Amino acid sequence: MNANMETPARIAHAIAALGPGSLTEGGIRQHVAPLFSRVLGANRNRAYLANHSLGRPLDATTDDLAQAIGLWQSKLGDAWDDWLAEIGAYRARLAQLLGAPRADCVVPKTSAGQGLRAILNTYDGVPRVVATRGEFDSIDLILRQYAHRGRIALHFVEARDSGLFDAADLLAASKQADLVVVSQVLFHTGQMLPELPALVAAAHAGGARVLIDVYHSLGVFPVDVVALDADFAIGASYKYLRGGPGAGYLYLHPRHLDGSLSTLDVGWFAKKDHFAYQRPDPPQFAEGGDAFLESTPPVMTCYQARAGQLFTEAIGVQRLREYSLAQQRRLVSALAERGIGATGGSADYGAFIVVTCKGDGAPRAARRGVEALSARGVIADARGARIRLCPDVLTTTDELDLAASAVAEAIPL
Repeated sequence: MNANMETPARIAHAIAALGPGSLTEGGIRQHVAPLFSRVLGANRNRAYLANHSLGRPLDATTDDLAQAIGLWQSKLGDAWDDWLAEIGAYRARLAQLLGAPRADCVVPKTSAGQGLRAILNTYDGVPRVVATRGEFDSIDLILRQYAHRGRIALHFVEARDSGLFDAADLLAASKQADLVVVSQVLFHTGQMLPELPALVAAAHAGGARVLIDVYHSLGVFPVDVVALDADFAIGASYKYLRGGPGAGYLYLHPRHLDGSLSTLDVGWFAKKDHFAYQRPDPPQFAEGGDAFLESTPPVMTCYQARAGQLFTEAIGVQRLREYSLAQQRRLVSALAERGIGATGGSADYGAFIVVTCKGDGAPRAARRGVEALSARGVIADARGARIRLCPDVLTTTDELDLAASAVAEAIPL
């Protein structure tokens, strides 16, 4: 493969050579792995199963960042023409992956939490907010802080004794909400939230809006925010989109982009004709999603996320999902052969499997288990008592078998 090819052409060339149909380990080794030669070469003696935490970058990511900096060095202030075009492309690529109808439905953010705050700050009163106890720590912390400051009335839906959430509990709680905040896939268990379309419909029937955290679903399986009828979605490219930290986003349904909804989280890029430097009072905002932009935006993150977005779109999320489920099922089966139970590998879970430590001190046992796995060349992580293991398309069968043996040796269950 020509290393001098531009990122889109390089990725398209590799995926075309891979051919259509189901993914195979041999095809991936021959055509996909070369796109990741740097990260694979630097970690050749480790089985990386923390892809649910930090995704592995493509070689092209280095080149894309170099391009952004090269524009800065060569054009100085005139680099903004290229930079703004890349920000627009970033929004368009995410819109495609989300199933959004137009690019300005996607507003660049540096984190999912920043997107949540933008929506919370559209309310003038004290909205009733319903969320699950299973939301990620940033989302949980933001909601608690808003509640502590009297900015929202917060109600948490509890998991059942199984540790999983039940659709009936969520549907009941949504009837008393102005805003429902839920994850499509829960970060600690991998559970896909049950009956999400019904929850959205019920919330809307009661007059509530719905914000969906798609951090653990976008890039894992096909996401269609229009079919879900979500009002808002938040996430970032850190994990399955292979875009590193800082490349986040807020999605807004077009019905909220007619000027009727505004937020406190704005800056001069949200102004109507911001280069006119006029200061009308009250402020006049740009049209559509641009009204939710903030101050001078980060640029490098859009270049940083480019290759991962292009790769995910080119190879196809549905193909990635089918391959991921096969990998997870193999890992669950290999663990079962060694007497270890695990959850995951089915259509109602996300991209990772979970091995749960039991008894007193289970969270500590899980943390120590992860350390013991690392010593055996297997990289995983723990959330509470749960050890999470996530193969990706680069993970080999040998690495899955190594991981199963390492878990059996290292973790007392």
